[in-house]
Amino acid sequence: MPMTQPSSSPAKRVAYHHGALREALIEAAEGLLAERGLDGFSLREVARRSGVSPAAPAHHFGDANGLLVAVATQAFEGLAQALHAGDRRGGADPVDQLREQGLAYVGFALHHPGRFSLMFRCEGFEDEALTQAGRAAYGVLEDGIRRLHGLASGQRLTESQSLGVLGLWSLVHGFANLALSGQFDSQLPARGREAALRRLLGPLLDQQLRALRPDPVRR
Repeated sequence: MPMTQPSSSPAKRVAYHHGALREALIEAAEGLLAERGLDGFSLREVARRSGVSPAAPAHHFGDANGLLVAVATQAFEGLAQALHAGDRRGGADPVDQLREQGLAYVGFALHHPGRFSLMFRCEGFEDEALTQAGRAAYGVLEDGIRRLHGLASGQRLTESQSLGVLGLWSLVHGFANLALSGQFDSQLPARGREAALRRLLGPLLDQQLRALRPDPVRR
């Protein structure tokens, strides 16, 4: 690692300290969370995995909560990007967009188990960037429901439509947690996982989305 190997270039050491080190600490924190969960998390272990002194994480993040907030914020930002990518794969059909969002949600969880294990356990951390990142990710799903009902972006949802958002979120979030706990290992092999995920989750999403379609469309 850069901090344990001598370098002939002081500029490289400075760049590592002030640029790449922050990302290296976040990456190490994510890996530790994926292996040990939040209960096994420590700044000292993150520092050890990053090859730096135990004081280095505190310099960048203040304390363990500061580092966890940074990981969770990046996680929500990454999830929002994944959901937007699902929208694009869905083309112009709002049902296809929502289906692809659901697949993207679970795909994100499977690719980033450390981030996903933390995202919804930071509610007690008061941080504006984290709050905004969480709202933005949820807003992608809400906008998908708005398009399904022909509403403008930002338009207030009815109670029934809001329940539709919660129902769809509950489906993919629950599926993701079951998958991460190994419940679908025989059906979601490491090879060909994306295709298997579509075969397994796709029909569940279609069933849910049929129930969410506006009445004129359903008839």
